[in-house]
Amino acid sequence: MILLNPVVLSVIVMIVLCLLKLNVLLALFVSALVAGLSAHMPIGDIMSKLIDGMGGNSETALSYILLGALAVAISSTGVAAIVSKKIASVVNGKKKVLLLIIAFFACFSQNLIPVHIAFIPILIPPLLKLMNSLKLDRRAMACSLTFGLKAPYIALPVGFGLIFQGIISAEMTKNGMPIEKMQVWKSTWFLGLFMLIGLLLAIFVTYRKDREYKDLPLKGMEEVEATEMEPKHWLTLLAAALAFVIQIIYGSLPLGAVAALAAMLIFRVIKWKDLDEFINGGVGLMGLIAFIMLVAAGYGNIIRETGAVGELVDSIHGLIGGSKAIGISVMLLVGLLITMGIGTSFGTIPVVAAIYIPLCIKLGVSVPGAVIVLAAAAALGDAGSPASDSTLGPTSGLNADGQHDHIMDTCVPTFIHYNILLIIGGFIGGMFF
Repeated sequence: MILLNPVVLSVIVMIVLCLLKLNVLLALFVSALVAGLSAHMPIGDIMSKLIDGMGGNSETALSYILLGALAVAISSTGVAAIVSKKIASVVNGKKKVLLLIIAFFACFSQNLIPVHIAFIPILIPPLLKLMNSLKLDRRAMACSLTFGLKAPYIALPVGFGLIFQGIISAEMTKNGMPIEKMQVWKSTWFLGLFMLIGLLLAIFVTYRKDREYKDLPLKGMEEVEATEMEPKHWLTLLAAALAFVIQIIYGSLPLGAVAALAAMLIFRVIKWKDLDEFINGGVGLMGLIAFIMLVAAGYGNIIRETGAVGELVDSIHGLIGGSKAIGISVMLLVGLLITMGIGTSFGTIPVVAAIYIPLCIKLGVSVPGAVIVLAAAAALGDAGSPASDSTLGPTSGLNADGQHDHIMDTCVPTFIHYNILLIIGGFIGGMFF
């Protein structure tokens, strides 16, 4: 029975526990145990596989801590306060303008300056007071940030999008449906359109009303008032830019963060004796999220070790018959479960393509339609998953003052506005393209 599949069972357990407000880290741990035990793995093997798998996100976890420390250091110079005031003057009291600006610039984190979530802990916490004054519902901001983290790699063939679409091209070609890498976006733009619809619904319909927040201190951050740009502020921005340049050249966010901190020391923007304080602040700001990423990687490893992903994909045959509509629907839903389980849309493509592409050929799905189904099945679950960096990143910034709940204020809103729309877009594209 498909409901007893370890992937399905453990993902359902994870979702239920998170909705019941169990800490995400503990929910992932319990879900990993459920996946392993339901696959008849010895408890000792489950724990060893969990710990072994945690290394898969070790660089990401270290990046989160060091980026948190960098954010605290930057905040201590007062430049964050100045940037916040500049943005406030541009927004001019219009919260919808702020949401659209953040969504627009977040898109560049996937291509023009491919730093992914690195900008969030630096940019968002200083803007919280502005958001509070605008009575902006942070659930809308979570949707804006997640849109910027997902839509560009789905729809645009640059930066992370070129990687994502290259994997789609390679796996489709390998499994009997050849397509050039630069042809993929000509179909996946359709999914990007549905994500844009989800963003606009979040901003202008679902979360348009005012929501009250208190002006509380930011975790580990000393609030420094500054009115005009001074040399130290320009040097701070130069150090932040250096972090991004190093990351792009060497492909290492931790190295970029350390280089920026070193530059701030050399420029004498921060003091040696304050480094401990900055690191402690970074742990306070990003520590829990870093550990969630570690446990999420361990959970994904157990999911893979059970062999249940392959069984789940193979079981599609028995559910479909010859119906194209049912086939596309099942492929999308199974993709949603797998991505929420293993935690990566990029890693989901090779897992499902081996069965999805032959199935699309059998059901008479066109090449553009198959591109859309495969891309949607992979991208589904990245938004809305408690363990995805597409949701953990926004929470890291929006919860800097402890007033933003990861599950109810980030995961549920992004799930509703993006996963539901991606299922609709994936179904329409698969059926009619």
